[in-house]
Amino acid sequence: MTKGKSEEPDQKELETLAKALIDEQSTVTLATCKGNVSWAAPVYYVFHKSAFYFFSDPSARHVVEALETGQASGAIHGFALGWQEIRGIQMSGCIETLKMGLESAEVIRVYLKKYQFTKEFFLSGGAVNLDAFTARFRVKLYKFKPTLMYYLDNRFRFGFRERVML
Repeated sequence: MTKGKSEEPDQKELETLAKALIDEQSTVTLATCKGNVSWAAPVYYVFHKSAFYFFSDPSARHVVEALETGQASGAIHGFALGWQEIRGIQMSGCIETLKMGLESAEVIRVYLKKYQFTKEFFLSGGAVNLDAFTARFRVKLYKFKPTLMYYLDNRFRFGFRERVML
């Protein structure tokens, strides 16, 4: 944050702050709703090319509801002890199952770089093996693509929130 508290950031600075927060954090809480009953689930993610990628069990409630309704929302926030420190991302969009291919291979490389402890789960004979990983852990790779995203930051003022596009 380069501006004083009384000055609000321009769009470029907002996007930089939002991207930095996304890069700092490891979990996004995904929310779905079906039949007027909502649900929220935290998942590890990587942010790549304007989308969030995560692994989940295909029978998990957040996956089933998101795929059935075509809608999901997400929230990311940093640790805060006081209201002045609250920063976060609020978003809505959709979730899709990612198929094997170039995109999934690229995402897995990004995932392994961010979560180095997962290398032992993916490596099979020295190579990344998504099929073996998904079979072993009964998970699939999913993509949450936000269609609307807001960055909020109380360091600027209470309730500061602006739309961003990343």
